[in-house]
Amino acid sequence: MSEIDTELVRRLVTGRKNDGRAVYDPQAKAEVVRACMRPGVSVARMALQCGVNANLLRRWITQSMGLDMSAGRANMSAVAKAGTDAFVPLQLSAPEAAPVTAPAVMVRLHARLPNGVEINLSDAGLGELSPILELLGRLPCSGSTTR
Repeated sequence: MSEIDTELVRRLVTGRKNDGRAVYDPQAKAEVVRACMRPGVSVARMALQCGVNANLLRRWITQSMGLDMSAGRANMSAVAKAGTDAFVPLQLSAPEAAPVTAPAVMVRLHARLPNGVEINLSDAGLGELSPILELLGRLPCSGSTTR
């Protein structure tokens, strides 16, 4: 297997309940979730390799990120701690021909999200970009469905 170790798959299911449902090893679950958080990993393919339902694996991922499924909200501190590689690169640059008499600094923002969405804002003030930068900083990059 290319994305996950066969030994981990073997350790994942520790037993069965009376109704036939599987009992999963918490450490193995955590390792599978960490493997899913890596950039470019397909959650559906990982589920197939592990022999679990993709929806179940997505539930494990959201639970590990601290998402409140009933309210549909994320605990942002838990999302921020979800992975150190969750990073949205931003390019800030000053416009080439800024007028000399301009009282405020004007900047240009270009962001490309992991799902391919690009955001381009030009000639915006720092005060206007502050809420956008704050929002981009809170996005959970590792939960992309396009992986």
